[in-house]
Amino acid sequence: MTQPKILLIYTGGTIGMIKDFETGALRAFNFDKLLERIPELSHLDCDIETIAFDNPIDSSDMNPKNWIKMASIIEENYNDFDGFVVLHGSDTMSYSASVLSFMLENLAKPVIFTGSQLPIGDLRTDAKENLITSIQVASLFDEDGNPQIKEVGLYFEYKLYRANRTTKINAEHFEAFASLNYPPLAESGVHLKVFKENLLRPKEGELFKVHKEIDNNIALIKLFPGITRASLEGFLASDTIKAIILETYGAGNAPTEAWFLGFLYKIKKKGIIIVNVTQCSGGKVIMGQYQTSVALKKLNIISGNDITTEAAIAKLMYLLGRKMDETTFKTVFETQIRGEMS
Repeated sequence: MTQPKILLIYTGGTIGMIKDFETGALRAFNFDKLLERIPELSHLDCDIETIAFDNPIDSSDMNPKNWIKMASIIEENYNDFDGFVVLHGSDTMSYSASVLSFMLENLAKPVIFTGSQLPIGDLRTDAKENLITSIQVASLFDEDGNPQIKEVGLYFEYKLYRANRTTKINAEHFEAFASLNYPPLAESGVHLKVFKENLLRPKEGELFKVHKEIDNNIALIKLFPGITRASLEGFLASDTIKAIILETYGAGNAPTEAWFLGFLYKIKKKGIIIVNVTQCSGGKVIMGQYQTSVALKKLNIISGNDITTEAAIAKLMYLLGRKMDETTFKTVFETQIRGEMS
């Protein structure tokens, strides 16, 4: 069997930085000289090629144009490579990786996102381990010669997660990400252990397709005790918002005050989609379990189940781009399509 071919896509972020020891400033290094920086890569049983964004971007500046660029690079190189590793800043990695999971339909190869908390040139960097193991994960084949991972994953600090189940939980620790509602896909220790029972099983023989119609006319409302009518009125005045994610308490609970329920009613009457997602890192929305969510259920608000806020945003943008009627939209959103919810 020939060696797997892996395409490394550098978008920006700490992992691609080196420190200028004279000034102390971080700067992006030339990815064509990756092997010079990480000679250990030459020991991997795969062929690695690299593509870097012309202007590497901080992940805080991530936007739909960059997602389309990433998806296009994968689309253009899909038949020539066995796996893809996307190097990305950690701050918005869960958002980007979630969006890509929806954009890449019938994916039959691994797309692994990774990054680091410290730059490659740092003595205590986590960049080398994250990068090397991500490439190894993307190179895994089964006994039939097919890729073991056939979905978008996120690898960080010894664990591979389903990308659209992750959220960044720490800005300082190397263990920066968590997936509280779904177990890891693989774990790196003395051996690289893949949990096959947790992997996504795509439909066999379906044609790989890339969706580039992303509609970001959405808003996010995080509820808090003491929220006022004045802080929400701007949403009613907007002519561009097509969907709102309502980050509610606990199992999907919200205030029962008349003004708040009236606000939701007016939003719905304007044709704006509302999705109920819990603020909790783990657990799920169960509308109607408590009296404080009965009204939301009566308003026919979409349940986010156990989806993360990041994946809910990604799924909304993707589905709005597909342009479907309200009833179909609700049905599709509440259905698992990329392993994003239980």
